[in-house]
Amino acid sequence: MSTSSSSSSSEGGSASSFQRRTRSRKGVWPEPFVEALAVEVASDANLNAGRLAAAQALVNIFQVCPRWRAISRSELLWQKLTRRIWNADNLRHNTWREEYIYQHRTAANFRQRRYEHTTLPFIPAYNLNGLLCQRLALSNEYLAAGFSDGGVYLFHLPSRVHLSTFYPLERHRLGRFSRSISGIILSDVRVVFATLDGDIHTTTINDGIPLRRAHVGDVVGDGALIDFTGSNRWWVGLYAGAPERAIQIWNGETEELVFVGGTLTDPEAVMGWHSLSDMTDLLGRVRMTGNEKAVACTSSRMILFDLQNEGVILVELVLARGIMLGCFDANYYAALIADQRGIASLRWLMDANEICRFRVRGPALGCINAGYAVIINSGVIRVWEIERGQYLYTFRERIGGDCSAIIADERRVAAAAQGGIIHLWDFGAQ
Repeated sequence: MSTSSSSSSSEGGSASSFQRRTRSRKGVWPEPFVEALAVEVASDANLNAGRLAAAQALVNIFQVCPRWRAISRSELLWQKLTRRIWNADNLRHNTWREEYIYQHRTAANFRQRRYEHTTLPFIPAYNLNGLLCQRLALSNEYLAAGFSDGGVYLFHLPSRVHLSTFYPLERHRLGRFSRSISGIILSDVRVVFATLDGDIHTTTINDGIPLRRAHVGDVVGDGALIDFTGSNRWWVGLYAGAPERAIQIWNGETEELVFVGGTLTDPEAVMGWHSLSDMTDLLGRVRMTGNEKAVACTSSRMILFDLQNEGVILVELVLARGIMLGCFDANYYAALIADQRGIASLRWLMDANEICRFRVRGPALGCINAGYAVIINSGVIRVWEIERGQYLYTFRERIGGDCSAIIADERRVAAAAQGGIIHLWDFGAQ
């Protein structure tokens, strides 16, 4: 398999020593033991030198003897390795070994600035001048862009074709921007999106079923729905405007509201009401993480809460220098937090302890995937490796005008510029 060149010489020496120690016992170690050892060695390499180093560690293990090389063809082993190193549960290639290689090569492309850049065309040509792209969402096959007039535009990524446009169903609304998109949940089969007034709409892709309203917002009772995120299992809304109603959680499968509460945004209540009629700065962010949890923040405070246990707060962090909300994001194990002075840090979600830090030029927008942070300021996009906080490179392309939204997954980065232009960078393994 393809391996990373980033493994250190000391790791190679350690592997050679390991081979000498085990060669005399190579014929007696059972297959489950060797598989467990391979997972442990790859995990150690991941923790000590980064995800790309795991591949070289595995090569060293499988060179011990022919029997161990034969064990390297185990599908169960590659499934475990893919989940442990890349946090990938879905098989999109023929085998789990191919899936691991794909994830490795794509991450290597991300590190080495190998990508294809394009812009996504709106067909037919919509007049988006004066409209602001508020949210972007990515799945394996699609990208969705949500605008300040309530429009959600869906693109098919392999063909770069604009497939369809969705608008919230009409009803009496309070405020000029009450239809503005506050969040999108996107998979390869379904689109769910929310508007500032609290309405949630959903539809499936490519089956002809019309858009329907899954939840009718109560803007008077709840305030403005300032951010919205989720998965197939959960929907999570962050509100500002009413006391002790900051967080709402739905069962994404049954669409049942299961929790309302929290005081996170109580200090932002007045600005929450203003957002319905004026374009205001970001008031808060909410992001899904792994293990049935979500993380939310305002300009001064961050909380990690349990989605299964009535929104119980697990971790709380208050930053004296404030939080630059445009740069707040989270993956399955950590959160990216930048303070108002431009010091960005990656923090473990389990305890808010710092993993690394680096400086960004603010004001900025930013996002992360499992291994990299992508920050845009004044049209320039810079990339950091978040395992070490190492600056890597700048994108070759600049974004004209202000960027209003940016998102990254393990393969792609998308950013919205003035005039409704959606830029897309694809790091997919070739």
